[in-house]
Amino acid sequence: MTDAYIYDAVRTPRGKGRKDGALHEVTSVRLSALVLNALKERAQLDTAAIEDVIWGNATQVGEQGGCLARTAVLASDFAESVPGLSINRFCASGLEAVNLAAHQITAGAGAAYIAGGVEMMGRVPMGSDGAAVAVDPSVAMRSYFVPQGIAADIIATEFGFSRDDADALAVESQRRAARAWTEGRFSRSVITVRDINGLPILDRDEHMRPDTDMQSLGALKPAFKEQGEVMPGFDKLAIMKYPQLERIEHIHHAGNSSGIVDGAAGLLVGSREFGKAHGLTPRARIRSAVKVGTDPTIMLTGPVPATEKVLKAAGMEISDIDLFEVNEAFSAVVLRFLQAFGADPDRVNVNGGAIAMGHPLGASGAIILGTLLDEMERSGKGTGLATLCVASGMGAATIIERV
Repeated sequence: MTDAYIYDAVRTPRGKGRKDGALHEVTSVRLSALVLNALKERAQLDTAAIEDVIWGNATQVGEQGGCLARTAVLASDFAESVPGLSINRFCASGLEAVNLAAHQITAGAGAAYIAGGVEMMGRVPMGSDGAAVAVDPSVAMRSYFVPQGIAADIIATEFGFSRDDADALAVESQRRAARAWTEGRFSRSVITVRDINGLPILDRDEHMRPDTDMQSLGALKPAFKEQGEVMPGFDKLAIMKYPQLERIEHIHHAGNSSGIVDGAAGLLVGSREFGKAHGLTPRARIRSAVKVGTDPTIMLTGPVPATEKVLKAAGMEISDIDLFEVNEAFSAVVLRFLQAFGADPDRVNVNGGAIAMGHPLGASGAIILGTLLDEMERSGKGTGLATLCVASGMGAATIIERV
């Protein structure tokens, strides 16, 4: 079987996902095309050698509808012979795109792929596709559907995480992200987004609040308390499924949950032979990649079984992993990961995460994999694991090793 390697990884800065956000004027197609062109230029690629562009996005409606991947290819400087495949595994779409590319390379179905994702949350609101899992009573009632914020609070209640625990993780995410930007840790991968006249629009993650502290977070009201306790009363539905919980402790708010942002990211993945033929040096080997289904109500616990599965597939133990990227959808997601594996917090999300910099759904998996690779190279580490929780009760994980 053929090994799959990562040759390059780039991302845009993350803009605030609202009408006054820096990237609001940019469409998802154009932002995706900018990433594709950056990968082409950095590697001096003959794009006709690319087998496919696999692109993830979670809300596939409006300008993000159709086959966005193919549209992005046509809007870029790529050869028109390059096809495109749009996929949706919600928050893990960007990572799943990379994993799918790696698996096809391993199986001999092509030598090189571009994989990643995009989400313009300020232009295409989350949930605007009317997902049946949330709105079709025949599905929602059977699966005891609750919104993700309620699910995060269920995790906190079930596994004993306090408001202070969640806020402390959020403060640390902000501190680490600010340090990473100050020290230039993202400089290798972040590309400047420019307008049609070539003028810079954004060159830095826009969502960060480096002055965040426990006091400022303590002043915020729980974001999902009313939704859970009053209308429509999701707490009662959750307790029907989890009767061991007397009540749901609502600890999450805007400050300890991921930010709504716009952004895109992509990776060049190929075989060793592809690299040799095009004069490229691989940066990492994709050692193992998996996906799992989990409880659809609590929904966000996927990183734990996904990590267990990917470690088993790679023949490794948790102690064999040098660095971790666990997507910070909510503080409780990362707290549960740390609790389940007894992982060292100093090796998890060392440059901050989605609480500080934002979570552009379909792009986040590709972002954290690129961030992981950059940090492995910066710190001289050999192995890394990236994982995300996924809506509807799923998880994905990937292990990479430097070469």
